[in-house]
Amino acid sequence: MSKGPGAPVVVGVDGSASALEAVEWAADECLRHHVPLRLVHAYPMPIPSRDDIGLVGEDLNRALQAQGRKWLRRAQDTARVIAPDVTVTTRIASTGDVPLLVDESERARLVVLGSRGLGGFSDLLVGSTALALVSHGKCPVVVARDTPAPDGPVIVGVDGSPVSEAAVAFAFEAASIRGASLTAVMSWQDFLLDSGYRDTKIATDWTQVEDDERRLLAQRLAGWQEKYPDVYVDRVVERDRAARVLMRLGERARLLVVGSHGRGGFTGMLLGSTARTLVHHAPCPLAVVRRS
Repeated sequence: MSKGPGAPVVVGVDGSASALEAVEWAADECLRHHVPLRLVHAYPMPIPSRDDIGLVGEDLNRALQAQGRKWLRRAQDTARVIAPDVTVTTRIASTGDVPLLVDESERARLVVLGSRGLGGFSDLLVGSTALALVSHGKCPVVVARDTPAPDGPVIVGVDGSPVSEAAVAFAFEAASIRGASLTAVMSWQDFLLDSGYRDTKIATDWTQVEDDERRLLAQRLAGWQEKYPDVYVDRVVERDRAARVLMRLGERARLLVVGSHGRGGFTGMLLGSTARTLVHHAPCPLAVVRRS
């Protein structure tokens, strides 16, 4: 994963039920890896009133701090139920959530977010935070969406890119430590425009394309299967959009893993369309991994 063996798992806390679910997921992850848990909360700087700038601004600032600390204490209590022996630290800051989480990602093993924010809104705001964090953070990001299938596989999207290689490494470790199988998925419809088949799509032998993709998938997995011989690997190659395939398979998964962008993206693209779609709609916990 990243940052060495003692790096913490960081969770963004905002007082929502979804954030507490993220705390539960992260506490379990800390228990598995024997690492500390760090709970962080960002509150906005208050806008002073015109009538009494100092008094109203300071009172509001204190109220926001007190509310944030209350939410952090509740999150600590939640974590202790799952992992009573895991060390828990907290941080509260008067800054935006993205700057705080990006800063924490410099020293984190993972950053974990809930899928819905306070107030029952759609996942748009949390999704936007996750997208920004995936684009600018320094470690993998997990969106702890919905209840994972307890006996399901870890599923990883593979496309042969360097970012995909990082996702494969993450997925093998996640499967090994959970005693889970791994389903490695390669979808090749997305990449025809970048392939040697782009000028001959009408006359293409799709069986040959599929055989080529299967060989590529086997090559990308070979070294990792040697490193993790305890992980049973199922290989899936489909002619379909990557997001659609991963969404369907994710319905029975305990964790879905993808790279932040792949071989279908433009040079310099911060986040690929597959990762962007899954951040908002994945049916299980999602890990988005950037290249180290």
